[in-house]
Amino acid sequence: MTDANRKDSQQPQSSGADTHTITDDMLVIVPVRNLVLFPGTVVPVAINRDRSLAAAQEAVRNNRKVGFLLQHDPDLQAPTGSDLYATGTVANIVRYVTGADGTHHLVVQGERRFRVLDWQNGLPYMVARVEYLPDPSNVGSDVEARALNLKRLAAEAISLLPQAPAELSNAIQSVESASTLADLVASFMDVKPAEKQELLETLDLKVRLERVSALLQKRIEVLRLQRQLEDKTRDAIDERHKEVLLREQLRQIRKELGEEGEAGEEIAELREAIEKAGMPEEAKEQAEKELKRLERMSDASAEYSMLRTWLDWMIQLPWSKLDKESIEIEHARKVLDEDHFGLDKIKRRIVEYLAVRKLNPQGRSPILCFVGPPGVGKTSLGQSIARSLGVKFARVSLGGVHDEAEIRGHRRTYIGALPGNIIQAIRKAGTRNSVLMLDEIDKLGAGIQGDPSAALLEVLDPEQNNTFRDNYLGVPFDLSKVVFIATANMLDTIPGPLRDRMEVIELTGYTEDEKVEIAKRYLMRRQLEANGLKPEQASITDDALRQIARDHTREAGVRSFERMIGSVLRNVAVKIAEGTITQQTVDVDDLAGILGAPRFENEVAMRVSVPGVATGLAWTPVGGDILFIESTRVPGNGKLILTGQLGDVMKESAQAALSLLKSQAARLGIDTTVFDKSDVHIHVPAGAIPKDGPSAGVSMFTSLVSLFTNKTVRSDLAMTGEISLRGLVLPIGGVKEKTVAAHRAGIRKVLLPARNRKDLEDVPKSVRDEVEFVFCERVDDVVREALDIKLNVAQVNAAA
Repeated sequence: MTDANRKDSQQPQSSGADTHTITDDMLVIVPVRNLVLFPGTVVPVAINRDRSLAAAQEAVRNNRKVGFLLQHDPDLQAPTGSDLYATGTVANIVRYVTGADGTHHLVVQGERRFRVLDWQNGLPYMVARVEYLPDPSNVGSDVEARALNLKRLAAEAISLLPQAPAELSNAIQSVESASTLADLVASFMDVKPAEKQELLETLDLKVRLERVSALLQKRIEVLRLQRQLEDKTRDAIDERHKEVLLREQLRQIRKELGEEGEAGEEIAELREAIEKAGMPEEAKEQAEKELKRLERMSDASAEYSMLRTWLDWMIQLPWSKLDKESIEIEHARKVLDEDHFGLDKIKRRIVEYLAVRKLNPQGRSPILCFVGPPGVGKTSLGQSIARSLGVKFARVSLGGVHDEAEIRGHRRTYIGALPGNIIQAIRKAGTRNSVLMLDEIDKLGAGIQGDPSAALLEVLDPEQNNTFRDNYLGVPFDLSKVVFIATANMLDTIPGPLRDRMEVIELTGYTEDEKVEIAKRYLMRRQLEANGLKPEQASITDDALRQIARDHTREAGVRSFERMIGSVLRNVAVKIAEGTITQQTVDVDDLAGILGAPRFENEVAMRVSVPGVATGLAWTPVGGDILFIESTRVPGNGKLILTGQLGDVMKESAQAALSLLKSQAARLGIDTTVFDKSDVHIHVPAGAIPKDGPSAGVSMFTSLVSLFTNKTVRSDLAMTGEISLRGLVLPIGGVKEKTVAAHRAGIRKVLLPARNRKDLEDVPKSVRDEVEFVFCERVDDVVREALDIKLNVAQVNAAA
């Protein structure tokens, strides 16, 4: 139990109390309800009230001990000193943990008793002046006798508990101090908090031992009565078993008399279905064994329905059914081109995959994993592969799955147990060589029910999945013929061993031209059908499609783009339904009246119109994006201020950029004394969005140089890269996503690390044709291109 059973909407800030006002004879007090802490015991405590949080944080921050006092009224939310008992326990905070749901937990160890003398006011938490109560020692044979009697009672109570840990009994028997023994037994007893508080306040050791023994004796009587009730319940269950036995005998008698009826026909049908199912020998033997059990079982028992359901699953699984694969490379290319525009490298890899499968049908094909932002066609690629092979397509959504049983199945020990999603999908497909897509594999969770990603290791390993054992089936099932394809938005959240079993194929965002072409080939046709329109009734010009993609969506994929096209066509549908028009071609001028003002404007020029602002490039799970780095300086003493929800990596980049600027100040014509008189503030807008990554160092350095030299960065220029303290520009990842985002935002010049030159071949040709790429070895190259500042070569070499 805790000091509060509610959750405050906000976590309190750490107190600003003057710690020097708390003297050695004072204690920080945490009021608790329904919990009495005894000396020598270790217990967890959850705290949520503001004053309790402030007290705990003060104790942890200054390594203070904490006093715990029980409330008279547990429903009181803001108790004062008069609302608490005067006697409590001093404790040492062993651990302070903040949970993911915002709750705060302490692990505390009680040390000794204390009594409150008076209360201190004016602090954000409760503080009292106290006196520490002495712990009585073991004196006299009467104390020893009472302690031995208490140990005997404790052993008897533990023996009556249904699942008592053996360590508890050993711990109690090994206690030598009578005072510690009384406190330990009292802490484990299930009695009211007021009774425990009375024991805590009892300082006379003899009296305390007697009271604990009396309370324990009452609990023993309750446990004895509970044991008797359990024995009676067990007898009642035995009577039910007897009834089941008699029913089985009656069924056998009816069978001998030829009155078995429908039950016999059902068993015969199941036996015939098992013969036709084509099961392997081990599975067939198990099914026949369970069928014999079912035959001897009463249909009124709960186990009968469980066993019957299991047999249905065994019979309906495609143990030996294989669809005939028809792999024609030209047909595969045609299917891929019909379903997808662009993606040339991905299509080439899929064709290679199909060619190898055609030439070596018995080989173990790799597990393909399509990784990319939402809406770029990962799932539809799997459907195209199924069409190319001529086999069934099934999909398993793994997003949010946190139970291992969702993959391996539930054990057949309770009503409602089912096989895992893999076996369910195989049964739904009806064939053992279907294309099975594992969607959102990067969003698997893990909890107390196990780790689903670990269960997938066997599923996705070609060397092992021919004997995959589902917990529900209890027999191996051959998954080696299944074509597994996984999809993910990002690789970082996929565990390493699981990622190692898959061949990763990355799908990046589409360019503007590609989106327009995709809209003309696929999206327009789909939205016309969805809105009940014919091609001759409604159309959208290429320029209008381009403006929708540029000014109303800005995404890596085409999902929002398709929704916007649907909005335009619905507007036309309303007019046609009203009879106002019979046909309309939507052009650029019509978009403002239909979609409203553009959602995205080119704000690069506006943002970089003053010194201290630089445009960076960032990678996100949904594609690339531009990132503005803003810096300013205010009077101060040389501090660095960072805002905008920056992660640890970006904070380190900012510190490195400032240090590099200070070391290069003389060469840049910056007065070095200005750093001692100013605080530098670096801000990355959109503060509600967390940002991190090792590619913002160049942008931050450029922003600082622009600020201190009072030169404006070019408005049509963006940059990415990390820096070292020697002034080197270090390589980064996600070049394609970042450059596509720059092109989408109207950037005409991009600065990249020189060691990323090889990644330029992955950038779409339309982007390479319209964007100028400059490769930088050192920050001097960046400063020269972005700010038109030329540095002395001799000084550069000397600094290096």
